[in-house]
Amino acid sequence: MRYIIGREREVNRLNRAMAENEAQLIIVYGRRRVGKTYLINEYYENRFDFKFTGSYNRSTKEQLSLFTLELNRYAQTEHSVPKGWTEAFMLLRDYLESADVGDKQVVFFDEMPWMDRQKSGFLPAFEWFWNSWGSARKNLVFIVCGSSTSWLVDNFDKNKGGLFNRKTCRLYLEPFNLHQTEEYLESRDIFWSRYDIAICYMIMGGIPYYLRLLDKELSLNENIDDIFFGRRAELWDEFDQLYRTLFKNSDQYIKVVEALSKKRKGLTRTEIVSTTKIPSNGALTKMLADLTGSGFVRINETFGHKKRESTYQLSDYFTAFYFRFMKDNGGKDEHLWSHMNDNPSRLAWEGLTFEQVCKDHIAQIKQSLGISGVLTETSSWYKQGDGGNPGAQIDLLIDRRDGVINLCEIKFSTSPYEINKRDDVSLKNKVAVFRDTTGTNKTIQVTMITTYGIQKSKYSNYVGTTIVLDDLFERRYE
Repeated sequence: MRYIIGREREVNRLNRAMAENEAQLIIVYGRRRVGKTYLINEYYENRFDFKFTGSYNRSTKEQLSLFTLELNRYAQTEHSVPKGWTEAFMLLRDYLESADVGDKQVVFFDEMPWMDRQKSGFLPAFEWFWNSWGSARKNLVFIVCGSSTSWLVDNFDKNKGGLFNRKTCRLYLEPFNLHQTEEYLESRDIFWSRYDIAICYMIMGGIPYYLRLLDKELSLNENIDDIFFGRRAELWDEFDQLYRTLFKNSDQYIKVVEALSKKRKGLTRTEIVSTTKIPSNGALTKMLADLTGSGFVRINETFGHKKRESTYQLSDYFTAFYFRFMKDNGGKDEHLWSHMNDNPSRLAWEGLTFEQVCKDHIAQIKQSLGISGVLTETSSWYKQGDGGNPGAQIDLLIDRRDGVINLCEIKFSTSPYEINKRDDVSLKNKVAVFRDTTGTNKTIQVTMITTYGIQKSKYSNYVGTTIVLDDLFERRYE
């Protein structure tokens, strides 16, 4: 097995699955471009007893034809194209039996959701294949992979029929965190400052496929212009392809994420309905579940509020970047990112997006605070001002079981952050309004999360703890 960056947990789990003395049905989930296929190919060094990849938007007849071509190549036979998937799986069964010499037999079906077209009979055929034969083969390892997380969840996790509780191993691949991103870039001889890596992360979100496009000979700004804004750039049409290949009726999904992109604190379900004009029915429930399951949207809990009052926040960095800078550019400025180096709009985006980076590195923040072993809940909180009474907004609260709440103030800057009188008043107001409104009797500890720490001043003593960008790059231990 070759060295795989950033996937130690997944590799360890695959090692355990391979050591089992019973049939293994391994399901691999994750956002498109996150590296699912790469992980499986590298782990098994592309040595499979059979591998088949579904094709997007191909008919069942075409899928079966491609399946037969692959089977004939592996088995060195001349099978004709089967009439349906049941016959196809019977041919696969015959081939695996004839090739069985007692060693592990590894079968990899990549992009399985694309095989399951309407009226194709694919899923019932696979259920029959697995339940009648595959599950009894102690040396069979069958890997199912696909970018459509919702399809995999519906047909494996929530299956009430023949595949109920059949999976033996489930791997959900998340995007790289900052530590893994740095490790990956250095493996490609890209040695940038952590400040630049953080900016890169705010755009690409730790998606290996996007990171692979970076040119070590170019600066960060030059890379972003080249990849996103150049004429027919590598990712000029990525947004449309991403949503079209993942979701049926993708226009409706795009309406939801576009609405969320315009609201920093997110939207409640009611607000989503009001903004998009999509009816509040089962179809919307399915869309929101698909978007959260695929990692494009997160459910943001609000301190002290009931679950039904939670908001949905856009959590996919590329999608947010697309709506903020790409959608309306349309090739007008091929060097837009370089031209915006000191633009207030870009600086505002950096500040807001850094808040999301922090939310995606809660484990590292807890580690820096020395509370990794303490049970916590993270949330945001806000109160609208009324009648002359000031409101307050807190983007990150860490509510700890040990009787402490970390009220986190997040600032992204190019130098140590200097807390001025206005900041001091704002921080004290947030604490006062939060305590008065929630009635909490817990200790509130003000925590500053900044790029380079805070500069000592007459206002800095109010801050209890400080976390810097380097802390977010720490390796995550679990």
